[in-house]
Amino acid sequence: MVETSRAATATSIDTPPSATGTSESADSKPVVQLSELRKNYGSTIAVDGVDLEIQRGEIYGLIGPDGAGKSSLMKAVAGVLTYDSGTLDVFGVRVDSERSAETIKDRIGLMPQGLGLNLYADLSIEENVDFFGQIRLIPKDVLQERKNRLLGMTRLDKFRARPMKNLSGGMKQKLGLVCCLIHHPQLVILDEPTTGVDPVSRRDFWSILAQLLREEQITALVSTAYMDEATRFHHAALLFDGKVLARGEPDEIAALVPGRIVQAKAEPQAEAFALLKETFPQSEAVGPWLRVFVDDADNEQATTAVTTRLENFQPQEIHVAEPDLEDVFIALLRRRGLTDDDHPASLGRNADSVNDGDGLAIEANDLVRSFGSFKAVDGVSFQVKPGEIFGLLGANGAGKTTVIKMLTGLLPPTAGTGRVAGADMRRAGQAIKERIGYMSQAFSLYQDLTVVENIRLYAGIYGLSRRMTRERTDWIIDMAGLAGRENELSGSLPMGLRQRLAIGCALVHRPQVLFLDEPTSGVDPIGRRRLWDIIFDLSRNEGVAVLVTTHYMSESEHCDHIAMMYAGRVFADASPSELKASLREASGQLLEVTTDNPLTALDVLESGGFVGVSLFGKRIHLLAPDPIQAEQQVREALGKKGVGVLSVSEQPLTMEDVFVNRVLALEKIDEGKQ
Repeated sequence: MVETSRAATATSIDTPPSATGTSESADSKPVVQLSELRKNYGSTIAVDGVDLEIQRGEIYGLIGPDGAGKSSLMKAVAGVLTYDSGTLDVFGVRVDSERSAETIKDRIGLMPQGLGLNLYADLSIEENVDFFGQIRLIPKDVLQERKNRLLGMTRLDKFRARPMKNLSGGMKQKLGLVCCLIHHPQLVILDEPTTGVDPVSRRDFWSILAQLLREEQITALVSTAYMDEATRFHHAALLFDGKVLARGEPDEIAALVPGRIVQAKAEPQAEAFALLKETFPQSEAVGPWLRVFVDDADNEQATTAVTTRLENFQPQEIHVAEPDLEDVFIALLRRRGLTDDDHPASLGRNADSVNDGDGLAIEANDLVRSFGSFKAVDGVSFQVKPGEIFGLLGANGAGKTTVIKMLTGLLPPTAGTGRVAGADMRRAGQAIKERIGYMSQAFSLYQDLTVVENIRLYAGIYGLSRRMTRERTDWIIDMAGLAGRENELSGSLPMGLRQRLAIGCALVHRPQVLFLDEPTSGVDPIGRRRLWDIIFDLSRNEGVAVLVTTHYMSESEHCDHIAMMYAGRVFADASPSELKASLREASGQLLEVTTDNPLTALDVLESGGFVGVSLFGKRIHLLAPDPIQAEQQVREALGKKGVGVLSVSEQPLTMEDVFVNRVLALEKIDEGKQ
């Protein structure tokens, strides 16, 4: 049955008839309507009886891991993929044949998944836009006007002559969006547009989309694997294994699973975490904190349940909060028996623990790497202690991977020195390789080898004996939760299991230092949390130093220490709590504003000079040095424009807030020098 109750809820969203320039009856008619839609690929069911309704002028989100069915569903809506059963109406047209699909394609813009996959690598920015304009038969004068506007909005106008293949990931996605919008579509379909994109480009992308929604009254269907992006959607559907787990406004979805998040500190942390995991399967260690989801509990009940369990550990600094959408998503899966929570939280100590904690595990001193006249890394210094989880964060092209390649001996430095696991990186290349594990972003496993064959291959590369190979194989199978799948091809494994196996292969020789280059990219929330359980166990119980890069800013909270990079330099080096405290002191508290007209409010606050203004679904975030004064100013500014303020509340700063604000400040400095 088509979801009529959800449509009723959608009418309360800020999409008035005046905003779209169409009649009230046209506004109330769904742009997209699916009923019992199914799509199979042979014996694999990709979309399994999905019902959805998308209203005019809204951003509708499809949220779920790889293989959830998002791409298949979106391609069907775009008219480029047939489906097996059910009904699909787009703009009131029943899309059930190639002929009917052709009647709607000129009103749709499709951006496929993958950085720049709808672009041409050897064409420049301007040539790509012109090409898409020409195949859409846009008159030259209209194309020129629209091209100038969109390139200016995306800040790509200064790089018109740059070939697409030389663009950063964020620039490729913005160019892809421009080409998708050049013919002024009424519906844009964006398949994971921010995957693999750094946080600054992600926020920039969402700002552009919000501006287009405000100015051009488009409707957007957007998929994402980032749960934190759900707050930017007016309505969303959580997908898993081809089915809809939940749908509605983000707040409505969050309310489906009653419970509370309790955060506490307790020592020894690893033992306290293992104990909590026995009672509360949805627990995780996040930096110095233990974060626990307590089902069906209010604040007092949740606090009592956790503190009672930890009474022998004397828990400190206890905080209670509402669960976020990722917590809800995992809880929904857990209640349906779709998680692997039965796997032990702790892997246990190995008898011959590899690191005694003396000295430094990694030491980088003024590292420089030049490629011709370009300095990819410019004087980078930091230190990592044994048993520490160290995050190296930065936008695309900041130099993170180059730093890792120098430290692992894969790339010689132009200048500077470094030591890894006690060995000089310049002179002891083989010694370093024997003491480190490296899981690269692009390549880790042989897809056409089985699980066991991959492990044995890596064991052979590192010269392990037969006895040690058997012991390490058993350990990896247990650690990665691969029992019963030993003879499956690694390429056939789900992404989360594949990444666990890759970490296991990097650890087969028991290294003292582990380098992980974006290990959770493309992994679903369950898999990401399981990977971080493994990383936590390695650091706390085995003393392994872990250097990790990630684009998920929420994951940086797991790090004990963080170095942030920009243009080849480290501009911040501290713990997550210290970095957030620094931003709070410099720029103020994060305020969340809820209004009855968020798009108009966004325009008013942006033009009013408020700092860090961005749209999150129906809410607006901004930074305020004086929250009380800022609230008064917000209410006055919006009141003058007839916008009703429903609430203004303080929210905790996130690592994404820290990263984005610091990088944007550095970009402004660079622009001032030009």
